Amino acid sequence: MTPEIAIFARWPEPGKAKTRLIPALGAEGAAQLYARLLELTVREARASGLPFHLRVTGDDPARFCDWLGDDLDVRDQGGGDLGEKLTRVPTPGMMIGSDCPGLTATLLREAAGALATNEAVIGPADDGGYWLLGLARPRPGLFAKMAWSTPQVFPETMQRLGALGITPHLLPELTDIDTGDDLAAWPGLLA
Repeated sequence: MTPEIAIFARWPEPGKAKTRLIPALGAEGAAQLYARLLELTVREARASGLPFHLRVTGDDPARFCDWLGDDLDVRDQGGGDLGEKLTRVPTPGMMIGSDCPGLTATLLREAAGALATNEAVIGPADDGGYWLLGLARPRPGLFAKMAWSTPQVFPETMQRLGALGITPHLLPELTDIDTGDDLAAWPGLLA
């Protein structure tokens, strides 16, 4: 069974999208940058040829379709913390955010291929988190009581997978764009 990509996204509302970028770009600039990153993520997911859907928050799913294409499968993220939202993604599946400019269709296909022979696949981010996590089957508890948005997310996830006897396929480390410092490696994003 081909794994489906779940893209986690938020409506690019100034003051609510990419708030850690506001000191560097202002509320409007942070929202505009996030909109470009989400468009890039959807473009690469389409180019991968893999099934995907958006899991959204911040506005009606129909507005995302109006913006990004009425062919999209857009679902509300639902309530709870990030761990609860990730737990609801069907498996086999791959979960990604929408703030990683290094994401490519090729990497998405590599991740999907890895799930054919591995229980998990993970793409570490240089901030200590990850930009992709794929699971071949449900892993209840994997996301429970995780200290999200900290440098401990990737090592803690690796430890939890290890405790389950899982050695995930590792993808290349990429950069998430969360703060003004993260923009230094991607000057073209602001053009």
